[in-house]
Amino acid sequence: MILFDEAKQVFHLNTPGTSYVIGIHDEGLLLNLYYGKRLPDHDLWHLSRRMRCASFSPCDPVLAPTGFSVDVAPMEYPTNGRGDFRVSAVAAKNRDGNTVTDLRYQSYRIFAGKPDLPGLPHLYVTNDAQCDTLEITLCDPYTNLTAVLVYSVFKDCDVITKYVRFVNHGTHPLKLCRAMSSCLDLPSMDYDLITLYGRHVKERQFVRRPLAHGLQGVRSVRGSSSHAQNPFAALAQTGATETTGNVYGFNLVYSGNFEITGEVDFGPTTRMVMGICGTDFLWNLQPGESFTTPEAVHVFSDRGLGGMSRIFHRAYSDHLIRGRWQYEKRPLLINSWEAAYFDFDTDKLIAFARQAKELGIELLVMDDGWFGKRNDDTTSLGDWFINTDKLDLGRLVDAVHELGLKFGIWFEPEMISPDSDLYRAHPDWCVHVPGRVPSLARQQYVIDVSREDVRDNIFGQIRAILDNYEIDYLKWDFNRNLSEAGSALLDADRAQEFFHRFVLGTYDLQNRLTNTYPDLLLENCSGGGGRFDPGMLYYSPQIWTSDNTDPIERLMIQFGTSLCYPASTMGAHVSACDRTGYETKGNVALWGTFGYELDPCKLDEQTKATVKQQVAEYHRYYDLIHTGDLYRLICPWDNPFCCAWSFVSRDQNETLVTLVCMRHEEQVLFHLKLQGLDPEKRYQLEGTDEIYSGALLMYAGVDVSERADRDGDSLKLHFTAIG
Repeated sequence: MILFDEAKQVFHLNTPGTSYVIGIHDEGLLLNLYYGKRLPDHDLWHLSRRMRCASFSPCDPVLAPTGFSVDVAPMEYPTNGRGDFRVSAVAAKNRDGNTVTDLRYQSYRIFAGKPDLPGLPHLYVTNDAQCDTLEITLCDPYTNLTAVLVYSVFKDCDVITKYVRFVNHGTHPLKLCRAMSSCLDLPSMDYDLITLYGRHVKERQFVRRPLAHGLQGVRSVRGSSSHAQNPFAALAQTGATETTGNVYGFNLVYSGNFEITGEVDFGPTTRMVMGICGTDFLWNLQPGESFTTPEAVHVFSDRGLGGMSRIFHRAYSDHLIRGRWQYEKRPLLINSWEAAYFDFDTDKLIAFARQAKELGIELLVMDDGWFGKRNDDTTSLGDWFINTDKLDLGRLVDAVHELGLKFGIWFEPEMISPDSDLYRAHPDWCVHVPGRVPSLARQQYVIDVSREDVRDNIFGQIRAILDNYEIDYLKWDFNRNLSEAGSALLDADRAQEFFHRFVLGTYDLQNRLTNTYPDLLLENCSGGGGRFDPGMLYYSPQIWTSDNTDPIERLMIQFGTSLCYPASTMGAHVSACDRTGYETKGNVALWGTFGYELDPCKLDEQTKATVKQQVAEYHRYYDLIHTGDLYRLICPWDNPFCCAWSFVSRDQNETLVTLVCMRHEEQVLFHLKLQGLDPEKRYQLEGTDEIYSGALLMYAGVDVSERADRDGDSLKLHFTAIG
């Protein structure tokens, strides 16, 4: 619900449990008055007492007698060069060559529903009753640049989204040097900043640090959201835990260069801005042209980090993931990569399929190595035609389907090998800049998908495969960062538009794919989890979480990923890694989409029996894991010895609890306290006659001292409500 108090000049945006309040100050300055737990009050102008001018802070010429200064005010969308010396949300270079920007309130519009963002991924609603939207139009009176701030408020979850649409209504060209999607000013620095850093095979590692005076935050300049940082951050009230305390969550629906920057000024107050990274970004706006920023997602919870995560999970499950596979049960797959790498042929993969069928697996995925002359990683990216010396794809696909399995295939559409027919024919299609020799990474270049002719060629090659063979699943990989980032079609004036145009090109390709083949199950990948972001989830319902399939290493990766992203999006497989037994491998992989990365023909009979049991459990617990609420009971960043998590059905009638002993610690007694149950209900532990109240399980806990007491041990406990 969105209300506007005409007399008080205040916008009040309400989700079921939160309020976001914006005020129009004198001279059309837009201020953020409050964001947090839902309030019945609409008039919050008394908070303006914190806006008095500090020494050396310039004052607005008209408001100078009042002592008001934008340098200490909670600006809703702060501009560059007009006296606010904190990090800005927007800067536009005008015809005079300076970047002074001054946006003032002009008008507003409130309407039911949520508009689409053409060319960009975004949260959506299926009917207008699910959401209300506010558009606030600001205008720079000198340049006639307008900025339309677009807020959407969801009625079924505590989520507010923001983005900005810029239009040059002037008569002279402008250059956007900075165009953030969102800004939030908070009247305190009493928070810890939580982010997710990492590298290849060690993605989304949890880090928490107190805010300090100055700048802090995360960014990517790699051309993708990256392994190194994720476009997610949280501000947790000092002392907030997994279950208690105020937490603000921030996530950018974008897969390219981003930044989330926090600044604590001399106040001390905290400003958080989020959007496209300003490094190597410049966008030309000719008169009449527009530019739309990516969408930013905002969450507030007064129930700690767990409460924040569950809001994100439900919102993304219901309002981000689309298409057939949003709710439909997905097939359990086996991938050929760790089983065979490049060393496979038709008969070997058919043998894999026969054994997979016996185990109950439903989908065989043929990974890298099926195209061009691809027998190693030095050649053929871009040549998306069948390597007939190695493979009879028609016979393979028919054989797999005759067994009753589905068939999947691997592509890396945004890459090109220097040793490829496509590169020899079109060397200018490689991402490059004049006068520089392109750098190699993983023996490959990046292909310029900012160009429509390149996209047409790549998509045409993909269609030639998908139209002629019955393909049920496609894995889309992206295996290097961008360097020498430029396009032969962009002149010097538009060269710094390349990174964003590249991302838009990727979105266009994936949009074409999902629209043309709506039944295709698409899984994104980027050397594992190098592009695990909500932008990718708009096109694919699941993403390969990491190339690291070691179950103990996976725990930190999956716990970190779960801060923002639901279990249904997390590709997780059992592999031949010998760090733990198959029971623990399966228990860890069950927290995700579930599948296998191994040679099924090499399994002994005991392991086959274990796999069959895991397959049965996948089907049994699928709905609980994919639609239930996640509770992180013991986090690996809090406890180096063990971790635990649970899924609770939305009706609180069922819970699946998993505990993993990472390193055994001698102890006499260990009671694991559950969460999310109904304290009045009684729950029976599967396989026993033990019955507990929900209150006992949550407040006293269940004894697990002797159930997982060796390194690498794990257990599952399944409780159902009775009576």
